[in-house]
Amino acid sequence: MMQGDTICALATATGGALGIIRISGPNAFDAVSSICSVHCSVVAANTIHYTHIVEFDAVSQHQEALDEVLVSVFRAPHSYTGEDSVEISCHGSQYIMNKVLELLVDNGCRMANPGEFTQRAYLNGKMDLSQAEAVADLIASTNKATHRLAMSQLRGGISTELSRLREQLLKLTSLLELELDFSDHEDLEFADRSELLALAQKIDNHIVHLAQTFHAGNALKNGIPVAIVGAPNVGKSTLLNALVGEERAIVSDIQGTTRDAIEDTIQLDGITFRFIDTAGIRHTDDQIENLGIERSIAAAQRAQIILIITEPGVPYPDIPVRDDQTVIRIENKTDAFQAKFGVGLDELRQQLIDAAPKTADNDVIITNARHYAALIRANDHLQRVIDGLQKQLSGDLLAEDLRLTLDTLAEITGGQITTNEVLGNIFKNFCVGK
Repeated sequence: MMQGDTICALATATGGALGIIRISGPNAFDAVSSICSVHCSVVAANTIHYTHIVEFDAVSQHQEALDEVLVSVFRAPHSYTGEDSVEISCHGSQYIMNKVLELLVDNGCRMANPGEFTQRAYLNGKMDLSQAEAVADLIASTNKATHRLAMSQLRGGISTELSRLREQLLKLTSLLELELDFSDHEDLEFADRSELLALAQKIDNHIVHLAQTFHAGNALKNGIPVAIVGAPNVGKSTLLNALVGEERAIVSDIQGTTRDAIEDTIQLDGITFRFIDTAGIRHTDDQIENLGIERSIAAAQRAQIILIITEPGVPYPDIPVRDDQTVIRIENKTDAFQAKFGVGLDELRQQLIDAAPKTADNDVIITNARHYAALIRANDHLQRVIDGLQKQLSGDLLAEDLRLTLDTLAEITGGQITTNEVLGNIFKNFCVGK
């Protein structure tokens, strides 16, 4: 599905020595050829050409060189967007880049919307929707873990996994349809209901497992939340400052100094940890301090890792902990651990790394909230199929929920997304030029 117009945009951040301007669409070759000496429509595809961008000078009434550039030519369908595309590498001057874009617009291009190049790649079948979304995640990746997750998705990790599920669901659907087609022949049995139930449960278990990875994936993508909790003056703020390497929190001997949560992040072994220093937990009549203590408990409930810190003679606070949370207990101001002087910090950092979600290169991890929501809906539809099989409902009722399961999973890769409004919502947060 080719687009009708030709788009252009700056594809690199401003302020560098070089800039890349990207052009894509049916008029891309003519637009570029009109402002330089490279005849893009006749040169070989996937080639780079040295030339000058020229503009007409109204004073001298002559064409004058604007910049020395390299022009890269990509012929459809072998380009990022699947369309005829050109990339112009010029000097990073804001004036030069703006002038080149102005010349392209004068010659039939229009400025691209955010994410429009990737949207065209999706619409032209160069990638599915989950891969297109991975492009934005790859650009936004800030550490080794998020980069690896984005690359896995870009290479089709989620798409391959969903393709396997689709094959299994189609097998289940075909067996049920055979049952419907030959329902009048009581002596023929094309599907054993117990086998269908076992297959449906196997597929559902796989969907549930994928959905459950979202918790770990979201934590790796946004930073693993780590709450630092404990009684007043046991060294919570000192520990935060020591971990992040700066005076992020106020350290004082006065109890109740920290009255609200303070956040900061660090990276350990390519993983981002988001630390939350909370108010000291104790019994107090101070209304404001009590609000801070309530927030401390709430922060601990939201965290994936809880660092409970104390000192000799002070009991650990009683904090409600879920089964899926990791608790690390620290006795500060001892020979083994002294946050103020950095004693024991290396061991603590290793404990944090060990507590982080583990992913292998071939693991499929869900990091996108839209994908997670679709998996939850698919699970709901398939659960009705399982309930129907257990209750011996007719095949026509089961077939409808199976179709909804297939359609819902297809939303993740874009098989059932057709409206411009939905696509625009997905691509609106992309960079211009990507």
